[in-house]
Amino acid sequence: MDVRVDTEQQQPFLENASSPEKPTKTPAQKTMRKAFKGTAHLSNLLPTGTVLVFQILSPAFTHQGKCHTITSKTMTMALLTFCSLSCFLLSFTDSFRDERGKVRYGIASLNGLWVMDSSVRISSEEAAKYRLKFIDFVHAFMSILVFVALALFDKSVVSCFVPNPSEEAKDLLPTLPIGIGLLCSFLFIAFPSQRHGIGFPLSRN
Repeated sequence: MDVRVDTEQQQPFLENASSPEKPTKTPAQKTMRKAFKGTAHLSNLLPTGTVLVFQILSPAFTHQGKCHTITSKTMTMALLTFCSLSCFLLSFTDSFRDERGKVRYGIASLNGLWVMDSSVRISSEEAAKYRLKFIDFVHAFMSILVFVALALFDKSVVSCFVPNPSEEAKDLLPTLPIGIGLLCSFLFIAFPSQRHGIGFPLSRN
């Protein structure tokens, strides 16, 4: 005995089957989603080593944002200061490839590039190409701002220093780093850095 399935009778069941609806998100949730997306983008503008150190040590220093003692807040502040200075100073580093194609790092100065490896020598004409410029200070200052924005995305850091934020602070804390990130991203695009220092992506050349 053959059993036939009437597809026409099954069609209404498929049409009546209700598809799961996505839950509507509140404005705060949408803001936080944009914030987390902005974190990944902002990290690309900072030295990878500095960002990694901050992300590893921040939960430990803040005790997951609780900061029970003054020591915890002091250590967290020291971590933020260290990472900010690291972002600032590493903005003045640059790299080049020697005759064997090995990457060498140096520090930009008014006279040219000071190579960290004393065994490597470059001509004065080549070193002059890496001379310190005013735009380097702009990039260094923007790197600090980007790191501050990245730190404000960290719930542990925010909870450590602002455990009980006011209503105005609750509105300001999620939007402030987004504003800083958009401004710095625009400036980095308008005035791109030609340096490939320590912790930054290297050039193919």
